[in-house]
Amino acid sequence: MNIATNSLRSLLLAITLTLSGVIAMTTPASAQTQPTAPTVTGVLVFITAKSGVNREQIMAVLPAEIRATTQLYLDGKIREWYSRGDGRGVIILVDTKDVAEAHSLIDSLPLSKTGFMDHEYIPVGPLMPLRLLLNTPSATDHAH
Repeated sequence: MNIATNSLRSLLLAITLTLSGVIAMTTPASAQTQPTAPTVTGVLVFITAKSGVNREQIMAVLPAEIRATTQLYLDGKIREWYSRGDGRGVIILVDTKDVAEAHSLIDSLPLSKTGFMDHEYIPVGPLMPLRLLLNTPSATDHAH
């Protein structure tokens, strides 16, 4: 077997495993039978302005928000942050293993204290189906 065929086979396997994981996550019975819980390596926080809050209200607090957020980044608490492409807020990847800690960090920010913002917290981690790639291949896998 040449390297190109082997690489293609590995890519197809990875895609199949990824799709299998997506299907399993959308099927309640399959999701309940997964052997281990996903490892949480961070928490995504989606932050948007509440309905009725205007730009001027946010801009009045923004300098303090920027300083506080920058300090969390420099302290290693924020791994990444992004502006939403639709202009409706920000997405922050908090370097924490649980939602409670992420919630505490975000609640400490000036805009959160004003009550102007809505927050959605999503724990994230490594793609679970990739663990299947680490299983020892059977003898028949080497014969092909």
